[in-house]
Amino acid sequence: MDFETGMENLTNSCDGDCDCSPDPVLLADFKRAIHALGGKWKLEILFALMNGAVRFGALRRSISGITQHMLTMQLRELEQDGLVSRTAFAGKPLRVEYELTDAAYGLLPAFKEILSWSRLYGDARLLASREA
Repeated sequence: MDFETGMENLTNSCDGDCDCSPDPVLLADFKRAIHALGGKWKLEILFALMNGAVRFGALRRSISGITQHMLTMQLRELEQDGLVSRTAFAGKPLRVEYELTDAAYGLLPAFKEILSWSRLYGDARLLASREA
């Protein structure tokens, strides 16, 4: 991405004679992405679906602590945002599978970066809490 946030170089400062606010178009794009991915469970749901389609029950069991109601709500939002697709198979009982869309698979590089960051800095939080 070709944009500057001011975080690349922490020596950037605002002298008062410049507009330090972010580009409104970039901010709107960022807010849209954060809204689509925001929430306690959405990233975990997306991560759980990275290996392919999963039935609802298996998905619920794979995410510790999520309720059926919350999983249903989050899946509906992810579906509305075009990140998850839902396929219902006729039969008794009805079988429903969820899988990532191509747009969600585009998040894979970001997930890899988050995992790398967590491996590098995740223990720092644990160490700091033990020293306190």
